[in-house]
Amino acid sequence: MKKLFIIAAVLSIAAIFYLLGFDQYLSLQGLKDSQQQINQFNQQQPILVALTFLGLYVLVTALSIPGAVILTLGAGAFFGVLWGTIIVSFASSIGATIAFLVARYLFKESAQQRFGDKLEAINQGIEKEGAFYLFSLRLVPLFPFFMINLIMGLTPIRTFTFYWVSQLGMLAGTIVFVNAGTQLAQLDGLGGILSPALLLSFVLLGVFPIIAKKMTEQIQARKVYAKWQKPKKFDRNIVVIGGGAAGLVSSYIGAAVKAKVSLVEAHKMGGDCLNYGCVPSKAIIKSAKVAEQLRNASHYGLNIDQQPLQNIPFSFKAVMQRVHDTIAQIEPHDSIERYSKLGVDVIQGYAKIIDPWTVEIKLNTGEVQRLTTRSIIIAAGGKPRIPDIEGLEEIGYLTSDTMWEALAQYEKIPQKMIFLGGGPIGCELAQSFSRLGANVTQVEKHSRLMRQEDLEVSQIARESLTASGVEVLTEHSAKRCEIRDGTKYLVVEHHGAEIALAYDVLICAVGREARLTGYGLEELGVDTAGTVVTNQYLQTIFPNIYAAGDVAGPFQFTHSASHQAWYAAVNALFSPFKKFKADYRVIPRSTFLDPEIARVGLNEQEAKSQNINYHVTKFDMSELDRAIVDGATKGFVKVLTVPGKDKILGVTIVGEQASELLAEYVLAMKYNLGLNKILGTIHTYPTMSEANKYAAGEWKRAHAPQQVLKWLEKFHDYRRS
Repeated sequence: MKKLFIIAAVLSIAAIFYLLGFDQYLSLQGLKDSQQQINQFNQQQPILVALTFLGLYVLVTALSIPGAVILTLGAGAFFGVLWGTIIVSFASSIGATIAFLVARYLFKESAQQRFGDKLEAINQGIEKEGAFYLFSLRLVPLFPFFMINLIMGLTPIRTFTFYWVSQLGMLAGTIVFVNAGTQLAQLDGLGGILSPALLLSFVLLGVFPIIAKKMTEQIQARKVYAKWQKPKKFDRNIVVIGGGAAGLVSSYIGAAVKAKVSLVEAHKMGGDCLNYGCVPSKAIIKSAKVAEQLRNASHYGLNIDQQPLQNIPFSFKAVMQRVHDTIAQIEPHDSIERYSKLGVDVIQGYAKIIDPWTVEIKLNTGEVQRLTTRSIIIAAGGKPRIPDIEGLEEIGYLTSDTMWEALAQYEKIPQKMIFLGGGPIGCELAQSFSRLGANVTQVEKHSRLMRQEDLEVSQIARESLTASGVEVLTEHSAKRCEIRDGTKYLVVEHHGAEIALAYDVLICAVGREARLTGYGLEELGVDTAGTVVTNQYLQTIFPNIYAAGDVAGPFQFTHSASHQAWYAAVNALFSPFKKFKADYRVIPRSTFLDPEIARVGLNEQEAKSQNINYHVTKFDMSELDRAIVDGATKGFVKVLTVPGKDKILGVTIVGEQASELLAEYVLAMKYNLGLNKILGTIHTYPTMSEANKYAAGEWKRAHAPQQVLKWLEKFHDYRRS
């Protein structure tokens, strides 16, 4: 009831304000019409007029009534620059604080309860740097004055902080507007607008946001660098920590533009993708797929003595050797020798950031080297996440980082394998090892596999794994590992009951996490929250220290790491003269199951969670000639578009070569090409890529102008008569 009373009181005061005609002073023409009368009152009763004006200004800002800009100009016209600035400075801050308090009392509690999860990050930022955020907003006149008051009322910023920061932050803008008002008061006609003083006022208004932005950046930089001594000169332009995808691309770009770059890598060049992830996993996926095709050769009419090839003899050791041979064949692309020839100073050792411009490197030879550098790029990558399971460490496990070396020692494939995790890595590996002859069990604690994808995609993934011989156990939580009579068991819980699963090899594939320790981030005070916290330019709280790749997130793809690396390197080399915001609008992803699952942009569950309206167009692979020829009819192309338009919001493709087919949609989304453009593009027949054109055709058919078609039907009937 109290809140309802306050809302009613605010509305009543606003209504009285308009009924008494005070709103006439909130337009430029009304201000000029009353200028002479107000000036006369001001000469007779200057204190009374000033107090009345101050009260009116407080009322307008407190009620969030549009017109504060006009009143500020009026302050310059009636009181001059000095007194006009003083009056407006205090009136605007008082009124803003009242609006802030009213918004806080009326709406903060309900807003936090309803949107607490979405506001959590904002609340943390406000508690830590609230004064600086508010100061930045107040400096830039482009942000609506009243909106800042209301929104800040929903945050945990202190009232006193809000008041003094508002007064300080609005001061410069107030001076500019008041100064403009002194000139507006003297205008007799449109010609007067060209007066030098007035032009100067509006020039200041135009450049002020730029100046304000630079000022805030300088203030923030001075704050974070305060306790550090900057070197007078630097050994390097960039020191890159980590030799994975992000580190290699960053150092390559630096060397290409003739900067002096050092790349520090403690272990293997090429990072996780070359040595433990993309390359070895895709190599074994290929071997497993060939085995599956041979096993099902009868489907293609290939029989030996009229008997299908049921059992494929092969050497598991040879398969694993091929995996390592593939790594060795690609390795020169990421080698020390290659990057040294490109002009990169490659250093083998462990890097630690000592201060914002100094990196200490413990060389693999045992020596220690220190380098000063203008910029640092942290590209330390990620590592497998290890679940907290009783007995896991004691009994032993493998991850995507350790399995390739360990399994290469096996003469035969392990007979009983358990894969923990139902994400892309777990699904890919479970299917491959099952196809190669292992008895594979996949354990996932949630209700379905591939939870980031739509439900129908998850169902296809499960069906595919089951068809490949994988026993998929969803809603099974791993509890402990134990040994009974010499046999290893993973004990899982399912709907309250415990089940013991015997295994020879247990592989943890429950996701990856950023490598954050050992690089000096804690000592330096660089923010981390699961990843290194960066801004839109990939800068940390230290503007000359950047992060890219898995260590920065939010994606954990090799191609997104390379994408980020370009921004980090260019910004590190050319800031503050030029900076580029990292663009995450179009990030493709693929899971190399059979059939493949590929996506870019939104899927249906994401669109629904974000309350985004969409239209779905779907084309089934069973209708595609090439898919029928290849015996690869499982899957579909699903496109989400803006309702009534051909603008693409997201695409999900399930099927043979899905990751390759996706590229056309990635290009289309990157350059804002709609489905009409894809439909109008010639696609070779017969190819899988025709699925993209047919999906666009389905959209066109669904959006055909029915009334026009009726008229055309009558027209053709007429021509036949």
